[in-house]
Amino acid sequence: METSEFVIGQRWVSHSDTALGLGIVTDISGRRVTLGFPAADEERTYAIDNAPLSRIVYQQGEEIETFDGERYTVRAVEDLDGVLVYHADDGENIQPISEVKLAGSVNFSAPHQRLFAGQFDRNGAFRLRVATLQHMDRLRASPAQGLIGARTQHLPHQLYIAHEVARRHAPRVLLADEVGLGKTIEAGLILHYQLQTGRARRALIVVPDSLIHQWLVEMLRRFNLRFSIIDQARYDDLKAEEDDVDALVNHIFGDDDAVNPFESDQLVLCSLDFLVRSEKARKDAVAAGWDLMVVDEAHHLAWSPEQSSPEYDVVEQLSGASQGLLLLTATPEQIGVASHFARLRLLDPARFHNLETFREEEQHYEVINQVVRRLQQAPDTISKDDRQALAGWLGDELDELLARNDAHQAVIDALLDRHGTGRVLFRNTRAAIQGFPERQPLPEPLPCPDLYEHHQYGVTGLALEQSVDEEDWLAQDPRVSWLEKKLASLRPAKVVVICAKASTAMALEHYLQLRAGIRSAAFHEHLSLIERDRAAAYFADTEQGAQALICSEIGSEGRNFQFAHHLVLFDLPANPDLLEQRIGRLDRIGQTEAIRIHIPYLQGTSQEVQYRWFQEGLNAFAESCAVGVAVQEHVQGQWQQALDGDESQLEPLV
Repeated sequence: METSEFVIGQRWVSHSDTALGLGIVTDISGRRVTLGFPAADEERTYAIDNAPLSRIVYQQGEEIETFDGERYTVRAVEDLDGVLVYHADDGENIQPISEVKLAGSVNFSAPHQRLFAGQFDRNGAFRLRVATLQHMDRLRASPAQGLIGARTQHLPHQLYIAHEVARRHAPRVLLADEVGLGKTIEAGLILHYQLQTGRARRALIVVPDSLIHQWLVEMLRRFNLRFSIIDQARYDDLKAEEDDVDALVNHIFGDDDAVNPFESDQLVLCSLDFLVRSEKARKDAVAAGWDLMVVDEAHHLAWSPEQSSPEYDVVEQLSGASQGLLLLTATPEQIGVASHFARLRLLDPARFHNLETFREEEQHYEVINQVVRRLQQAPDTISKDDRQALAGWLGDELDELLARNDAHQAVIDALLDRHGTGRVLFRNTRAAIQGFPERQPLPEPLPCPDLYEHHQYGVTGLALEQSVDEEDWLAQDPRVSWLEKKLASLRPAKVVVICAKASTAMALEHYLQLRAGIRSAAFHEHLSLIERDRAAAYFADTEQGAQALICSEIGSEGRNFQFAHHLVLFDLPANPDLLEQRIGRLDRIGQTEAIRIHIPYLQGTSQEVQYRWFQEGLNAFAESCAVGVAVQEHVQGQWQQALDGDESQLEPLV
């Protein structure tokens, strides 16, 4: 290096010992140059001809630090007689800073600076970093990104729906797989994919009270997604914090500056019941805004043109504040076509805007379906009548679609997209998916006691015990003694018992526990979430756990008990979809044995009518019945008359 290259005040760094930090030229004498290294509090002298030094020049946009610890961003560099002056920005003003004032520590951000300064790693570490970056690049380019990291069994029907939905921007769909096919897993896969690919950052899951902890554990265990629960306790804690400080300084409640708990986390889990009860929480959840919202058990969102349920109103408000929306239900038409339309309306209000129009469209689905089937069977030809029908449905676009290489598939996709619910509704059925266990209905007709003499008919007759005192029916109802003997004969096999009302479940559990000496646990809506989880865990314990779990109707939703193989239906629900929900607690993917469905019913009552209709009319015990509600609506009059005791209507009904 020439002598003229060194100027007092310049900053250089040593190749041989970068730990010295940033040196400053303090003396130039003959063929020697002396540098002070403030960071190491040392001084070194080098021969100018072969000094192992590199000049340090920070470029525009890089960050520099002064001796005072102040940080600046370089905006321009000026050379004044060999000493650099950096015109740097502190966030407010731009000021000149001589390189003499720079701190002694070295912070290289540019690769060439690290290279010239000798700050490079061994080849092995470099190759590892390159291999890591290449692997990350392959993962980002993989069509399975976001779907393969979950700790789940990779089932084709779940992966198909998850991939089809998750790759959309802000997906708004109804996942309506039949009971036991894994809607929760599909929703988790979609959520995981959207978060991994950056399509979503903030997500809200809204579920019934009873499923809060189940969703929390599933999301963490299967997808490593850590959700925070927002509930009344969270608000109470914030209120307590407010009481500990000056309310004028730390605003939490009651004004525009209030802290919003829903904004404190990116992934939030919340109870629908809590949002219905708390207007404050509801407003906070809407104000927070979401990229993706998941609503489980969406069939509870009742709606009609005249009025809507509070639950529906809450989800409607939240859906407006969320770009994406996933509604989950195994029984999309459980409460009728109007409520099914209402859920579609939440997803796409522009497409599903009028109930009567929707009903009229449904009348044409069969005709469209027939045309689609003919296109699939004979893809090379289109009849004159079908072409005319297609022209009416697709208009001028038909010619453009037919000109494509995949003409018939393009026409079918266009029909599915424009007519019906092809864009927003996904439903896997058991008929299309193999691997489910056999169902074995085991009816047990029992004599009706005199106790129920005036209560045995009508819808109320399906749960006769509700019409008399608890002590009386526990002593005289033959189903109670039958259940006691059945559990004793099945011991140690696990048995799930489901009945309609919480009071029935509590009475049965007390009876079995205290009078019959059978280990049992109760699961009903009057228990807290923790108590329900404890009951489910006690039942799942294979060594010291309960033999029987006595559930009210809430036990038929969301919970998975596929480790049990015996189900007792202590009474029968009025709705066929509720029956499917009950059986679906055991009849799931992962069930290893045939399911024995024990059905004790009282002869000469509504229970016998309902049993015969379910068994002989719908075959709903042995097979999953997807059309139960539609059939019930069709024969509503006959069914009600038979239930009211008109024996002449029973055979025609069946």
